[in-house]
Order: sequence, then C-alpha cells, then structure tokens
Amino acid sequence: MFSYVNIYQLEKSFLRQRKRLAHKLGNPRLLSIHMHMFRHWKATMEYYRTRDILHVMPLLGHRKIENTLLYVQLVNSIFQDVDDEYICKIAKTTQEAAQLVELGFEYVTGEYNDGGKLFKKKKLLYLGSRTSEG
Repeated sequence: MFSYVNIYQLEKSFLRQRKRLAHKLGNPRLLSIHMHMFRHWKATMEYYRTRDILHVMPLLGHRKIENTLLYVQLVNSIFQDVDDEYICKIAKTTQEAAQLVELGFEYVTGEYNDGGKLFKKKKLLYLGSRTSEG
C-alpha cells in the first residue's frame, strides 16, 4: 500500500493515500487519522489480547508504567460491555493440538479422561459487533 524509501516518504505516501481514500469514500473524517494513531491502536489491541501491561510497556518503549496505563483505561472504556468470551476446542492428538496452536489457540490444561487437551481462543470483536471464528 505504501512505497517509501525513508520515513519522510512513508508519511508523504500515507497522507496521499488518506486523502485519496477520504475523497473516494466521501468521508472527510478519514483526514483526521494520523500515523501516531496506529501506535495507539496496536498498543490498545495488544493489551486487550494479552491483558499484560508489562508486555505492552517494552513494546512501546516506555520507561514508566504510568505512561502505559493509558491503554488499560482505553481497553476498559472501549470494551466495557464486552464479555471475555472464548472459543474452546479439544485436541486428542498431537497433530490436532499443533493445528490449534497454528490457528492462535492457547493451551489451557492437562489431559481429560477421554485423552483430550483443552485449548482456548478469544472471540474477536469487529467494529462493535460480536463474531465468532473457528
């Protein structure tokens, strides 16, 4: 989407694409999107995914945890009406377990009586609507 040689070229390309898209879609609000917003979006989604502020802190290069706590507040206000819902799968073989891990599932606990192992994955939220994925 962006072709650039240096950061100046990247910004110039971004501004050009943003302007073109705002005009094409007839949505002038797109002009208010800035490059730094991508950083905030990534940090917010990373905290929402992991719920680990100490993971997000070095990702952003923050020295003080107070600077990173902003993303906790953002997640709490954005996702206040969203339950932490999960998709659960059971793997009975190593191959099934490997496939689940490749799909982003996380190992939960040891073997059950039937020999299966439990994996979970958060249901994703897209633009305010709940959708599940397999």
